[in-house]
Amino acid sequence: MGRLVHFEIHVSDMERAKVFYGEVFGWTFQDWSDYAGMPYFGAVTGNDDELGINGALMQRQSAPPETNQALNGFACTMGVENYDSTEAKIIENGGTVAMPKYALPGMAWQGYYLDTEGNIFGIHQPDVNAK
Repeated sequence: MGRLVHFEIHVSDMERAKVFYGEVFGWTFQDWSDYAGMPYFGAVTGNDDELGINGALMQRQSAPPETNQALNGFACTMGVENYDSTEAKIIENGGTVAMPKYALPGMAWQGYYLDTEGNIFGIHQPDVNAK
């Protein structure tokens, strides 16, 4: 099987992106630029005993996504404990709403946002009472 084991988020401003993902999701970063030959920071997204994967922020190699452009790649979704407080952190740290919070009935709350680099990502809070 081809299980997903790593992700990369392309960014225009590395420091701004590190602050955004660090403040919103509590990620920490390790400088792997020497290995990659470009600005590249490994993203530690949680403890090794938790479900999930780690990834990286890498220097964007072409033009950023255009505003209102249809998604033309993967969208990463982060699991959160409190949807509303996470949304507040996203907005406070320069993110914007791409698709407002909606219910996946009987399962979860879901929504999509743009990070400070113009990338779309989702947040997902499990909730069997979502309607």
